[in-house]
Amino acid sequence: MNRATVATAYQTLVAEGLASAHVGQGTFVARRDGGSLAPPPAEPFLDWDGHSSRAARRLVADTRRRSSFDLLARARPGLISFAGAMPDASLFPTDAFRQVLNRVIKREGAALLQYHAVSGYPPLKRFLMGWLLRHGIEATEDEILIVNGSQQGLDLIVRILLDPGDPVAIEQPTYPGALQTLEAFQAQLLTVPVGEAGLRPEPLARLLDQHRPKLLYCQPTAQTPTGLSIPQEARLELMALAARRRLPVVEDGFGGPSYQETPPPPLKALDPHGLVIHLGSLSKILFPGLRLGWIVASRPVMERLLALKQLSDLHTSALLQAAVFQFCQRRLLERHTRVVRAEYARRRAALLAALGRHMPAGTSWTVPDGGFSLLVTLPGRVDTDALLPEAVERGVAYTPGAFFFADGRGASTLRLSFSGIPAPRIEEGVRRLAETARPALRRRAPRAVGERSELPLV
Repeated sequence: MNRATVATAYQTLVAEGLASAHVGQGTFVARRDGGSLAPPPAEPFLDWDGHSSRAARRLVADTRRRSSFDLLARARPGLISFAGAMPDASLFPTDAFRQVLNRVIKREGAALLQYHAVSGYPPLKRFLMGWLLRHGIEATEDEILIVNGSQQGLDLIVRILLDPGDPVAIEQPTYPGALQTLEAFQAQLLTVPVGEAGLRPEPLARLLDQHRPKLLYCQPTAQTPTGLSIPQEARLELMALAARRRLPVVEDGFGGPSYQETPPPPLKALDPHGLVIHLGSLSKILFPGLRLGWIVASRPVMERLLALKQLSDLHTSALLQAAVFQFCQRRLLERHTRVVRAEYARRRAALLAALGRHMPAGTSWTVPDGGFSLLVTLPGRVDTDALLPEAVERGVAYTPGAFFFADGRGASTLRLSFSGIPAPRIEEGVRRLAETARPALRRRAPRAVGERSELPLV
């Protein structure tokens, strides 16, 4: 299209009153009142930062930082990314779920698209009662609340239990979503170190001698980012300690694949006093996009959760709940779980073997009992946040470990997630990571004598 044609088109728009031309400024769409839409101001009319809460400003800053990593990674073709602890979409049983969903819509569509019970779709809750019982958790239908993923569940729990400034005991490192949620409610975070077998009761006992936290948040199984699980003996000690101190425990149950022959029972299964509020989800083992999870809690807690859930969003989609129920009822979830557990176990084994072959001397990492990830600690004082752009240039990405620490530690750690990478590609990804780390280690001073990592050497 030549310039004369474009100029004629602009003149026609101005003549018909659809645009307004200003010398030195340009041509703008005309307003209905005959004026024209002004060019956008260089500065916003209102300073929204000044009108935002401190919590919102912190969340936005963190989100922008994460977005910069995402943009960096997307700009590199052929990148092998260990950054996302997500199930592999290529393994999703999409066709099977589509068939179930279509059948549910055909049979119950009108009723399921109406407003529904706040607490959840009763058949799904009854199915969960049996599913939980197989894991040692006895719960009645009234003690189960269906939520939009465990993230909403955690948000609801925090809102019913905490006031701004309340102290909370939390394992370190931990799930960033929990850190963000607690910080948004201005909780005072009291960290308990994760050791070779997950959260340790002894440091928690010492912390409770000095502080009175309102609750403990922990992931006893397949902990993020380490993948570690608390052994049964330590779980019993932990629950005995919580009972002595009357300490509520928020148990974030991973719900993903376990690589143990006999996984230890959830904390909720060891809780005769109703202290544990248990969170569960299908996000890691089925479809994250369903946003379907549940809370198991005693009736006094559930009464408060129900009131807040209704205020928040009335209820979780009954249509999706019904489809998931039918999917589970037909034992399709059971079949899918067997398939993906075997595949993720292969990828885990490939990553552990590759780390042993390629990583520089002095590097340590956790051996995950479950989940999709492990935590690597580099020797010396390498800043894995600053190292990430170099890694991306070499064609590999990871999550800097500082995201998982509440107090600024973890600079020399990084999380590697193996769930989204086929086993043959994992070897090449670790080789690229090792090639990135070696020059950085030569540039940094070694760790001071006597200084130890809180994470186990492997």
